[in-house]
Amino acid sequence: MDENKEPQDHQNYIPQQEPTKVSNDGGPNEDDNSIQFQNRLDLSELQQSIQKIKAEVGKIIVGQTDMIDMLIASLLAKGHSLIEGVPGVAKTITAKLLAKSLSVGFSRIQFTPDLMPSDILGTSVFNLKDSEFEFKKGPIFSNMILIDEINRAPAKTQAALFEVMEEQQITIDGKKFKLDSPFMVLATQNPVEQEGTYRLPEAQLDRFLFKIDVDYPNLEEEIEILSREHQLKDKVKTDEVISFLTASQIAEYQNLVSQVLVESHLLKYIAQLIVATRSNPFLYLGASPRASIAILKSSKAFAAMLGRDFVTPEDIKRASIPVLHHRVIVTPEREMEGISSKQIIKQIIETVEIPR
Repeated sequence: MDENKEPQDHQNYIPQQEPTKVSNDGGPNEDDNSIQFQNRLDLSELQQSIQKIKAEVGKIIVGQTDMIDMLIASLLAKGHSLIEGVPGVAKTITAKLLAKSLSVGFSRIQFTPDLMPSDILGTSVFNLKDSEFEFKKGPIFSNMILIDEINRAPAKTQAALFEVMEEQQITIDGKKFKLDSPFMVLATQNPVEQEGTYRLPEAQLDRFLFKIDVDYPNLEEEIEILSREHQLKDKVKTDEVISFLTASQIAEYQNLVSQVLVESHLLKYIAQLIVATRSNPFLYLGASPRASIAILKSSKAFAAMLGRDFVTPEDIKRASIPVLHHRVIVTPEREMEGISSKQIIKQIIETVEIPR
């Protein structure tokens, strides 16, 4: 055996000298034969912060755990999220609560048909005192941007977001303005109303890491919502949420997530899923390389949220549907048959062989 050969990635995970047996609740259990592996990265502080974010949001929001998990994963992966659901399912308030739990800048923009790009980005104003033009920054110059009803603005206004969402900068009058980190766009839209709305361009949809579909709460959750509202009386809901996570801490966690290990056979698995969307006869438009990068980043985030510093096929499968279903286009024939992009992606995931 060649002594100079570098060890394989999986050899970096060294079992502890005395295997710890763990129960379902995370404590020691003599009946469990599972072995804990020692992580290269210390993810304990990240996990504690995630639990605290969930606890703060959970003071107001009942259920919707998938939406909250994906919003946190989107933050850790430096991505943006599009939240779609019928009115009244807590899309906007969840985004506001997430932003409030972070000690960073927050802006809310209500999209309307008469909104102009300058209303978002800012504009140059003539300063009479100095006799020169001065750039007045728009609401996009913040850390967390909540765009409510994003599909109510026309294409000209939508295009104003292209550069800032991809490159975290804007160009006005030939000058570039960099935005501070972290920078995250959370947009909401209503899938029911068609009048007075505009379809989002494919190029803009591709810039969202996730499209999160929000469903109605179940019976038990609906009862809990009513119970909390009844007990609230004249208090303001959001006053209970505490801001605690700073911009520097978020940057540190994002750096940790980027270091999560992904083995070469899993990179191939991601590529196979993406290529399968391009050759699927039910899809008119397949996924782009940006989608494969999005799956890579989000699967790292999901792994880190579970305390692992390595990605598994389950992380990739969990990321695939929210990453892909808004990036592909179903053929008109299949769309008329009622087949959705989610169904096709699920079928692709089932057909592509999982690496062992």
